[in-house]
Amino acid sequence: MTLDPRDVRVVGLQLGREPRAIRDVAHRCGCGLPDVVETNPRLEDGTPFPTLYYLTCPRAASLIGQLESSGLMKEMTARLATDPELQARYDEAARDYVRRRDAHEVLENVPAQGGMPTRVKCLHVLVGHSLAVGQGVNPFGDEALAMLEDWSRKGPCVDPDSDDMPHKKTRS
Repeated sequence: MTLDPRDVRVVGLQLGREPRAIRDVAHRCGCGLPDVVETNPRLEDGTPFPTLYYLTCPRAASLIGQLESSGLMKEMTARLATDPELQARYDEAARDYVRRRDAHEVLENVPAQGGMPTRVKCLHVLVGHSLAVGQGVNPFGDEALAMLEDWSRKGPCVDPDSDDMPHKKTRS
C-alpha cells in the first residue's frame, strides 16, 4: 500500500507534527482532505499504538472536544447500565474495532479504544471509528456525529499546498 505523499503532508499540517504509523486514509472530509487515518497497531519503534482510526482534522477534533466537555460521555456511559440493547451494540462495536486492528497485527491484552465496551472515554476514537467504517457499527460514534455541525463547510482546515509545519501539542 502506498500513501499519497500529499495526504501525509496534509495530515502533518493537521497534527502540527510528522504523522506516525499511518497505513491509509480511512475517511475524507467533505472538503476532500483526510480527516481520519488508519494507523498501524505499533509505532515504528515497536511501541503499541492501539488507536486504529485516528481523527486528524483539527476542526472536527475541536467540535468533538466541545461535546466531551459538555458531560455527554458521562450520560452515554450511564445509558449502558440501563439499556441492554445499547450495551450489546457497543460490545459488538468493540469487537469490530479489535477485529479490524487485529487484521493488521494482534496486540495481546490490548482492548478496543475509546472506553469500549464498558464506558465512553474518548469520543474522538468513537467518531473516527464511525467515519472509517460507516454508520451502524458504533452507536456512540454515530450519535456524536449526528450532533456535530459539518466541519467542512468552511473549506479545508489546512492549506494542502503549504510547506509550513506548525509546532503545537496534539493528542498522541
